[in-house]
Amino acid sequence: AAADTVPAGTFPSFMAEGTLLCRRGEYDKALACFNNALKLRAGDKHCLVARSKCYLKLGDTENSLKDAEASLQDDKTFSKGLYQKAETLYTMGDFEFALVFYHRGYRLRPELQEFKLGIEKSQEAIVNCIGSPSSVKLENKEDLCFISRQAESKKANQKAQIKLTKDQKWTRKQEPVRNPKTERQLLGELYADKAYLEKLLKDKDLMESSTKQGIKIADLVLSGIAYLDTRSEFWQQQKPIYARVRERKLRQQRWIRDKKRKPAEVGRYIVKSMEDIDMLLTGDCPEESCKKAQRVLKRIQGWSDDEVPNKNELIGNLHSCIGNAQLEMGQVEAALQSHKMDLEFARQNNLPDAVSRALDNIGRVYARIGKFQQAIDTWEEKIPMAKSSLEKTWLFHEVGRCYLELNKAEAAQNYGQKSLQSADEEGDVEWQLHATVLVAQAQVKLNDYWSAIMNFEKALEKAKLIHNEAAQKAIINSLDDVSKSFIEELEERE
Repeated sequence: AAADTVPAGTFPSFMAEGTLLCRRGEYDKALACFNNALKLRAGDKHCLVARSKCYLKLGDTENSLKDAEASLQDDKTFSKGLYQKAETLYTMGDFEFALVFYHRGYRLRPELQEFKLGIEKSQEAIVNCIGSPSSVKLENKEDLCFISRQAESKKANQKAQIKLTKDQKWTRKQEPVRNPKTERQLLGELYADKAYLEKLLKDKDLMESSTKQGIKIADLVLSGIAYLDTRSEFWQQQKPIYARVRERKLRQQRWIRDKKRKPAEVGRYIVKSMEDIDMLLTGDCPEESCKKAQRVLKRIQGWSDDEVPNKNELIGNLHSCIGNAQLEMGQVEAALQSHKMDLEFARQNNLPDAVSRALDNIGRVYARIGKFQQAIDTWEEKIPMAKSSLEKTWLFHEVGRCYLELNKAEAAQNYGQKSLQSADEEGDVEWQLHATVLVAQAQVKLNDYWSAIMNFEKALEKAKLIHNEAAQKAIINSLDDVSKSFIEELEERE
């Protein structure tokens, strides 16, 4: 079949072209590129996530979800796959289920801002739908409650859809009339499309006619209106009009803390800009994110302290955003300078959270370029600032891994044990797994093979518990190697 033919081209070239087309908004062409790439490398998780994003942009949530789930098949901890699954569920209106996967991604990669933002927007959407957080308690017990709730919501959606019968012909089911102003705010640019479709309904001759393929024009028009109604409901739940107004006010208060009333456009500009910078970076557009942050930085530097009372805090934050984008682009030296600027502003203005953030990022850049001792020094300075067991777990693990890279196995083992202790306090199996593997690897270097075997076996149990097949395979290979070394050592002693 033609669909099975091997395309002319390479996997990287199809991926690069697809990514470029996606950024230009040519999603159909991008989809074709990702399809070709997957013919050459079936099941590639990065390509599946890219295609899932494409489907989501085209409004095909079903295929988007299938690809996102397929990207997690062999690696349940693949952060991009978890994020894409969460984003798709969120777009489908399954806010509670999306929240589970945003949380799962955040636990694995707490340093990634997109998971934190996802948690916030899901929680807000849930509150908008069902009331204040005090009125509901969400629990994550094997995801069963979310699966049943998702099934219920699908049934409700199916009932709500407009179905045509011979008796109904092309009349619409009577629904509560929504205020046109409210609907215009919810639908935005799509409001004109809905008005046009509703106007077409009045043309009886047109409604009775069919396309060349035999599809009734009335069916097409009504399905278009039904889709816009569904989207309108989704946007109303996700962020009702009152919530948008309230959120805008809260954000202005957060960024402009002075009690004097400041120009509203300053607050709006800052909030919108910071959101855009975050969205561009999480959407795999680091160049655009960096340019936007640099433009905003230049503009804010020209404003007075009266206009923006927390100006220095904001400038530091923008340097941090620029640094993160530069690191994504591979500009490590530039990224290091940007994060050092963030640190300087944080120290000058006595902002402990910003100091912690900057040290975190500086350590990350040093580790990326192989300057492990500098990474250790930076992260060790941050350790006293870590607020949660989860943050300590990650920090101790990274420092321990750097010591392992420097062949300082004893220090690596100590930090691995500290990481494990914090992971136990947090009750996080995923990080218990990472920490136990680190301890075992350090023990191999120390020639303490028996202890290493014991810890690798513990790690294998953890990997089985969370169904991480990739980790299981890697641990089994390591166990084989350590067992051989242990046997050789025993034979030498005899």
